[in-house]
Amino acid sequence: MTAPNRAALTLRFATPADAEALVAIYAPYIQKTAITYEYEIPSTAEFAERIRTYSSKYPYLVAELDGTPVGYAYACPLGSRPAFDWSVETAIYIREDCKGLGIGKALYEKLEAILKAMGICTMTAAVASVDHEDPYLTNASIAFHLRMGFTPVGTFHNAGCKFGRWYDLTWLEKQIGAHEDEPPHPRTVHEVMDEALNILNG
Repeated sequence: MTAPNRAALTLRFATPADAEALVAIYAPYIQKTAITYEYEIPSTAEFAERIRTYSSKYPYLVAELDGTPVGYAYACPLGSRPAFDWSVETAIYIREDCKGLGIGKALYEKLEAILKAMGICTMTAAVASVDHEDPYLTNASIAFHLRMGFTPVGTFHNAGCKFGRWYDLTWLEKQIGAHEDEPPHPRTVHEVMDEALNILNG
């Protein structure tokens, strides 16, 4: 595919009704790669519940080309304790035949801008990594996050086993807000929805 026409590429918030389309994007990552450590393809109902849960507080974005979903990115809690509230974990998946078209960059730029508007200070990503690339995993995701301004902060070695092979897990971070002594509590995505929609449509 050629690079997408910016007029044809649109970003919007996901809803549980997107579950079937997003599972179709996600499934090859489960079946063919070690990018996700998940083994079984989630049901549409289970995936819809994931969207519902994460989007109740954080941005969950879908990228469409000519009205067809081709990628998605979302934020979720980094931890369950309240001191984690200023930090999130992020994830992104692009349809197999749409990689390299700038869709991931567009999704992450908008995701970051909305998280900033919410008052989030730190984005993190847990990315499968490997010393020697193989048919199931390259370090392309690491390279993507580096291009997006993330910095590696540590690696868990042999953290996951899939396809009879052991893979590492590298954590990366990006500081996107000021770390004040008494920071205002982050707002939910719904509390900044007007600004978030302006970001998406800008």
